[in-house]
Amino acid sequence: MSVTETCVKRAFKYRFYPTDAQAAELSRTFGCVRKVYNLALAARTEAWARQERVNYNQTSAMLTAWKKTEELAFLNEVSSVPLQQTLRHLQSAFTGFFARRAKYPRFKSRKKSRKSAQYTTSGFRFCDGKLTLAKMAEPLAIVWSRSLPEGAEPSTVTVSQDSAGRWFVSLLCEDPSVKPLTATDAAVGVDVGLDHLLTLSTGEKIANPRHERRDRVRLAKAQRELSRKAKGDGTNRRKARRKVAKIYARIADRRRDGLHKLTTRLVRENQTIVIEDLTVRNMVKNRSLARAIGDAAWSEFRGLLEYKAAWYGREVIAVDRFFPSSKLCSVCGALADRMPLNVRTWTCDCGTTHDRDVNAAQNLLAAGLAVTVCGAGVRPQRRTPGGQSATKQKTPRREP
Repeated sequence: MSVTETCVKRAFKYRFYPTDAQAAELSRTFGCVRKVYNLALAARTEAWARQERVNYNQTSAMLTAWKKTEELAFLNEVSSVPLQQTLRHLQSAFTGFFARRAKYPRFKSRKKSRKSAQYTTSGFRFCDGKLTLAKMAEPLAIVWSRSLPEGAEPSTVTVSQDSAGRWFVSLLCEDPSVKPLTATDAAVGVDVGLDHLLTLSTGEKIANPRHERRDRVRLAKAQRELSRKAKGDGTNRRKARRKVAKIYARIADRRRDGLHKLTTRLVRENQTIVIEDLTVRNMVKNRSLARAIGDAAWSEFRGLLEYKAAWYGREVIAVDRFFPSSKLCSVCGALADRMPLNVRTWTCDCGTTHDRDVNAAQNLLAAGLAVTVCGAGVRPQRRTPGGQSATKQKTPRREP
């Protein structure tokens, strides 16, 4: 097998500062991308109502026809590559819908949808560390916070602007440095929580940094100022909205940085990592805990852990969410009748005193190792039938 076939494709994201002309060009491109996506979605929706299917090739032909009309002639002013890419993205969305993996695609909103455009190799030039997009005379002023792999040639470039007004460019390249780590016998069970972000089966507890709480006063003040501005697209309201977005961006950046460091450490130190298969989207319906659960970002933690494990030859096992990890004694296997959330330590009939979270992590580890050794699922110990068994997670590659 060649080196190219074994390389992992990895996205490298950087911040850049466009000139006024570049910002105007990119803003026009974002608007045209959104317009083409919505037009194609409307056409496919109408065809769906007639029990007909429209594929990518047909929408591509529609795009050519749209450009020739007087009403949509402005589509010719931007690069055609991002417009074709958004049609491919729409095709992927419909593929997921027909396979019952996703909901029906939704229209893009000018205010709420993500501003982004994707360029393939025909839409940009990358030479000597300088990236120049189609329809632009000058290269982007990129802040190279980390170097690309030696000899890397980007296959796609994605330009985006977040709600805080920051500009980013993401370059998808093959990274030969991502290789499976040396196999080890180490295994760990991980129990997520709110008092402590993670509790490991080794007894280690990792504090919850509570990033949102640190900026809660500033955020509340900025949101009050926003609420006082007249509704609409006025300059003052736009500035107030941008101020709120910057605070949210700062919180998200800190949270993501912390999770990357945690997941990288766990993957490097352990061959097998066992977690609990939580349904976070249902848990956040609890209004008392929704803010804390959202700030903990359990879903993001799991996503980062799974793709890094796939990169480096590690294994992530998710145990059934109904497995009574907190109520089960990790020493004698006895099952307690009740275990309210306010009970943090408890003593089993066998005389063992347990820390609730450490005991849960140890039980998760034992259940996960049973999957690895026996190759079968571990049924949750409960009276009502149903539910999923513990399963090995095989996930597709994700961008960092």
